[in-house]
Amino acid sequence: MKAFGKVHKYGDNVDTDVIIPARYLNTTDHKELAAHCMEDIDPDFVKNVNEGDIMVANMNFGCGSSREHAPIAIKASGISCVIASTFARIFYRNAINIGLPILECDEAAKNINAGDEVEIDFDTGVITDKTTGKTYQAEPFPEFIKDIINAGGLLKSLKK
Repeated sequence: MKAFGKVHKYGDNVDTDVIIPARYLNTTDHKELAAHCMEDIDPDFVKNVNEGDIMVANMNFGCGSSREHAPIAIKASGISCVIASTFARIFYRNAINIGLPILECDEAAKNINAGDEVEIDFDTGVITDKTTGKTYQAEPFPEFIKDIINAGGLLKSLKK
């Protein structure tokens, strides 16, 4: 399983309120959530994101409230993976539950730049910045998490 895309880069402590502002929490429509993803921190994100792109951030990504809307908005926007130095634990679990691949890799998060093209091999955890030629090693997913992500989320994997 691999991902390849252009990087959208963010800093530390990106909380769920900027990933999907609370004023949009009255919907569960994934496309509607995606239409407002990151708009308070990056108003051009929805215009610039393409299917398969990758989000990179620093420390404590997804902090704040425990809403599942945040990883849903990111996934529905077309992002194929989020790489960060660290994730808030509830965001980490919510992302896996909805089938959004996320990887912790401090070195990659600090060194990959906005606009770089990055390839990720989820089986090995290797992150390759195709723009710079540098590679980084994240911890690959255990088999049970790969199964959840490949199925499209926890509920879909349980139905299998």
